[in-house]
Amino acid sequence: MTYRHTFYLLLSITLAACAGAGEGPSPDGIDDIALPGGKADAAGLTPCQEEEIVSWLNDAATDFSLVHAAGVHTRAARNIIAHRDGADGSFGTADDDLFDDLVEVDRVSYVGPVAMRQLGEAVLARCTAPPSDASVEVIFSPQPFATSHLAKAIELMDGAERSLDIAMYSFRDNRVIDSLVRAARRGVSIRMLFNGAADDRRDPAGTLSARLEDEGVEVRWINKIMHHKFLIADGARSSLDEARSAWLMTGSGNWSTSAGTRYDENTLVARGHEELNLRYQSEFNYLWAHSRAVVWNEDIAPVSAIDIAAGDIPDDVNADAIFTSANFRTYTSSRYGETFSVVRGTNTVSDRLVELIGRAERSIRIASGHLRSRPVAEALLAKVRENPALDVRIYLDGQEYVSDWGNRRQERDLRSCLTAAGTSTSRTQNCYDRGFMYSYAMMEEGIGLRFKYYSYRWDYHYAVQMHHKYIVVDDRWLAMGSYNLSDNAEHNTMENVALFDSEGYPELVRAYAANFDRIWETGRDDGRYDALLADVNEGVDPFPIVFAPAALTWDQVDTLKRAMRSACSEIDSAPFRSEPKRHQTCYPTN
Repeated sequence: MTYRHTFYLLLSITLAACAGAGEGPSPDGIDDIALPGGKADAAGLTPCQEEEIVSWLNDAATDFSLVHAAGVHTRAARNIIAHRDGADGSFGTADDDLFDDLVEVDRVSYVGPVAMRQLGEAVLARCTAPPSDASVEVIFSPQPFATSHLAKAIELMDGAERSLDIAMYSFRDNRVIDSLVRAARRGVSIRMLFNGAADDRRDPAGTLSARLEDEGVEVRWINKIMHHKFLIADGARSSLDEARSAWLMTGSGNWSTSAGTRYDENTLVARGHEELNLRYQSEFNYLWAHSRAVVWNEDIAPVSAIDIAAGDIPDDVNADAIFTSANFRTYTSSRYGETFSVVRGTNTVSDRLVELIGRAERSIRIASGHLRSRPVAEALLAKVRENPALDVRIYLDGQEYVSDWGNRRQERDLRSCLTAAGTSTSRTQNCYDRGFMYSYAMMEEGIGLRFKYYSYRWDYHYAVQMHHKYIVVDDRWLAMGSYNLSDNAEHNTMENVALFDSEGYPELVRAYAANFDRIWETGRDDGRYDALLADVNEGVDPFPIVFAPAALTWDQVDTLKRAMRSACSEIDSAPFRSEPKRHQTCYPTN
């Protein structure tokens, strides 16, 4: 071999290596590697980036200077624009050759993995935030039905064109049921995970599950409590792109008239938020894949859905969603079928909430039906001891009140349970999952604590519950969803929490902070508590033991309950205890 032959051989090898890196000449046969497996794959682009690169390069506003400013090699940038603009070098003329897909971009000379990665970085912002026409808003309850989250659910179902995926704990409002039936009759493909189906499936005839299946809605259940309350309309069933226009509804509110018009609830409605839509769609698909059928209408055609990988979901740095399903493993039982089994020691959601509490510098606002989560309670106590000036306020439902005697009893029961559990992790976890109430510990620590108090004895027939499940930290960070603050919610139920930073969602976070300020003062401006206490202590007529709600401190609740017991000896009698809905007033006996 001559020196000249050797030189050209080495030169060709060098040029090939440079072409593969997108930094030098790119002879035919070296850089024209078709996707998949080409330079876009090597650059680690997400599907969103791949699509946005094509859209960006086909935009008239994108010229050589913009592509070059993105870091793309000079020759690669010139070749990209030259390819697009055609022989006359002018965009918008008959010889333009717009890019059909990323394969065509991939084949442009001098476009290698480095250039492809730089193109991906140039469009990254389009994939890390909601599209400009996306929206996120919140509906607070209680309010008239016409403006409630129930009316919004009907609107979304009536507007659905292709699909509805619904994960719902409780579902009783007939108007919402009727809208779901209308959607099914229009040919909308509907999948429903329904907690009530776990009971309906034993004798389906005449149940809601059977009615929906008769209309072509496939209803399924899981072997854990399905506590979600979310809907996805026209979601990413067949294409990831569908997430960009899908609707998501999630929050604390079930689909019942009481949830819309009587209880304190919050429901988030997001349109076109790609990350949230894909995260909730992925959660639904996962639960569906491991659910069990209601054996009723076996003529319903199976529904398929695309796989959603973690890499398919864009990362909005100001929004996220987490699910307790991460605390479970799945397997197929030879007797029962698809099964979820808790993985002991995992606390996917409470870990994030503890981390959120740890960020607090000024304030923590918690509105929750329950406070029975050991990790969250311990984090709150530790944070207040670390920073006594921290403004912490906790607003709970009245059923979370525990007396001094009741607290001593639950502490004794917990100690006995833990002693019996010994070194067993699972038995120890079961002790905490029983529902230890931490409101007394918060009161003892001097933390701002109020209860939405509306009855001497709690009963669901007349309860006007404080059913929120949200946390606002420093008026900046928000956590909301279906998740009760309890160890049981972490380990025995399927729950969701969406997280938002006011850097990206200032109006949303402000709305929750304003809602807290409002409910924190429930019934306090009109002297409701003082009037009721006077009626109990001084009145001669029957006094109400179910009454208009007021936000009361622990001391106020304790004083009121003692006064009622003192005034009416029957209040703790067997009839009052066994049938509270029939005993909503009490005659003074002193």
